[in-house]
Amino acid sequence: MDICEKIAYIKGLTDGLDLDKTTTEGKILSAVIDLLSDITEEICDIEDACDDMSEQIDAVDEDLANLEDVVYEDGCDCDCDCDCGCNDDELYEIECPSCHDIIYLDEDMIDEGSIVCPNCQTPLEFDFDCCCDGDCDCGQGDEKED
Repeated sequence: MDICEKIAYIKGLTDGLDLDKTTTEGKILSAVIDLLSDITEEICDIEDACDDMSEQIDAVDEDLANLEDVVYEDGCDCDCDCDCGCNDDELYEIECPSCHDIIYLDEDMIDEGSIVCPNCQTPLEFDFDCCCDGDCDCGQGDEKED
């Protein structure tokens, strides 16, 4: 038995008792039961609204999951001669020392040597020295000291 059914049962009991509503006790009991009835009605309305919102949230969650599947698709079913993005350059994450905003850079941006922070407009410079000692094709470790 839920709360709405319980208050209806109590109202039925008091109506069946034929309480004298002219006495102080009868007036108080009647007022308390009316108050409980109003509170119960409000609670039932809130529960109905919560149920409706829960259904809507579930629908939005399902839509979001479908959208995430499309946006964050891990692989493709093609031979990579398309615009699926599976051959895109790797992104690097840096933090601006001024505003601490996270900035994502690709190889071309790093090769330029500098950018301006899109958040605080602070110039950022990149100076990467190769530490490969000539073991790779970068061409930076080829100079050897005599």
